[in-house]
Amino acid sequence: MSHRNFHGGSNFLRGGSPVIGAVSKGIGFFTRQNRDWKVSMTRTSLSVFFYQMVLPYMSVYTRALGATGTQLGGVNSVGMGAGGLVGPLTGWLIDRIGVKRIYLVGIVILATSYLIYGLARGWGIIIIAMIAYWMGYGISGHSCAVICGNSLASQDRATAMSLCETFAAGILGMAAPMLGACLVTAFGGVNISGIRPLFFVSFGGVIATFFLILMHLSNRRWGSQNQSKAGFFKDLSEVFKKGQNLKRWVVISSISDLPWFMLIPFTQPFAHEVKGADQYVLGAMVTGFAVTPLLFGIPAGRLADRIGRKKVIFLMMPLVWASSLLLIFAPNSFFLIAAGVLQGFMYTNSVITGAMTFELVPAERMGRWLGIIRLFRMLLAAVGVYLGGMIWDVFGPPYVFLSVIGLDLIIRIPLLAGMPETLEVQMIQRS
Repeated sequence: MSHRNFHGGSNFLRGGSPVIGAVSKGIGFFTRQNRDWKVSMTRTSLSVFFYQMVLPYMSVYTRALGATGTQLGGVNSVGMGAGGLVGPLTGWLIDRIGVKRIYLVGIVILATSYLIYGLARGWGIIIIAMIAYWMGYGISGHSCAVICGNSLASQDRATAMSLCETFAAGILGMAAPMLGACLVTAFGGVNISGIRPLFFVSFGGVIATFFLILMHLSNRRWGSQNQSKAGFFKDLSEVFKKGQNLKRWVVISSISDLPWFMLIPFTQPFAHEVKGADQYVLGAMVTGFAVTPLLFGIPAGRLADRIGRKKVIFLMMPLVWASSLLLIFAPNSFFLIAAGVLQGFMYTNSVITGAMTFELVPAERMGRWLGIIRLFRMLLAAVGVYLGGMIWDVFGPPYVFLSVIGLDLIIRIPLLAGMPETLEVQMIQRS
């Protein structure tokens, strides 16, 4: 063997293979990130696992307890509204006292929501469960987002966020729905008694994540030690004094998440009631949803870190529209699962949108900024999901999905087109 060939073989073993090289880079990328981000990523991944396990059945369960389409929309609307209202206070407290204690409170509230779901005997009590869910999800997610926004370098941000979503919504998100389908089958099928045990399993899992954060997360603060004591409302107003296009972005961000909040509560009931999907198809649709961030999350993040956030967002929009059209016209279960796969681009798209959100304000104002964003996003979502329920009952289920496409075409695209590219701004600031 020649000297050149010997070293060629050595390089192959050390990383010459594209697969080995990619894995090596991925491990190196992860290990160099901030410890708190890694702890929070682990917590989020586990939380998503338990959510994805019950997701195919939450709306079906509420309908089985007696809710109409409008009532289902109303339940989600009230929950989202409550979750939005606590956003500014959550952000203000994070900037004032640090993230850890707020994070723990959010996890407890989230766990309580699953417990109430499991104990429910009528659809009315689901209103309380949904309020607890959106408050707990919002507070814990807000805490995670502050850690994410302030712990990652701008050139790594979209990639790191996509890595998190790839693992959480991708790898774990594929396993969770199928585990849920097996449990539903074991307990009696797609009915109240078959679905109920899933909520108790999720309750126990979320409680376990409480101890993960309690024992391993620091209580780091990013706010200035000389921060003004002016008060809650003045502190919130100060967010807009340093940053460009913030008010415009509040509108864009709120509309960008509207498809998520309007489609998710109605996708599974549509597949089950209109298309006849059983528990395995419902689980496979959510598993298909998880395939997308698994395969495309990190590449989309890397692309957004190279060519800009807006271009990647525009590229993924038509794929989300295609998922709705495929769901409406699906002739069999295969097309329903394919619609679930395409719907996963909605998740990937939201990650890139989130990267832009983080890049618009300085670190010491991140908590308040995300709270303001969450307030308007959730209030708009609350209106949207209630209208979705009314559209379901009055005009028919397919029009729920068509209305979301119209919102993108008429409002979101024109507003986003006029927004500066935040990646370029970050590059200029670093130079």
